[in-house]
Amino acid sequence: MTHNDALPPASGSAEAAQEPADDFQRAFWSAKHALALASATAFSRHGVHEGQQFVLRSLWAEDGLTPGEVARRLGLATPTVTRATSRMEAAGLLRREPHPSDRRMVRLVLTSRGRGLEKVIDEEICQLTERALATLSTGERETLIRTLAQIRRNLSAG
Repeated sequence: MTHNDALPPASGSAEAAQEPADDFQRAFWSAKHALALASATAFSRHGVHEGQQFVLRSLWAEDGLTPGEVARRLGLATPTVTRATSRMEAAGLLRREPHPSDRRMVRLVLTSRGRGLEKVIDEEICQLTERALATLSTGERETLIRTLAQIRRNLSAG
């Protein structure tokens, strides 16, 4: 599959001007898809699947969180984090330990392998970010970040 095959089809004829909504959806989906592919490639070199870097970053900041705490910090459902951490446990990135005050809960604790990936994954993230923003000026980068934050606020509001 070529890169263009992965894009959603444009609506209307090729000669017809696309509506701003179509342009936005196509551009956003294309950028999101390209970032996901580049991320998956970068992280897989270290045995980390796309999305798991966010769980790791939460645990690097505060090891021993529960799946529910990680889910709240990432804005995800707890079952989503539970599935991801089961896979991460199988890969030797973390282990589950009984919660000290509530035996019904578990804490997610990084293994030495999981802890050791912090600098490597942070470097991959920096390189991906630089690749993604390479042709943008400082002002354009700042505008893009502000615009994406505003889009998130717009969508979260209703």
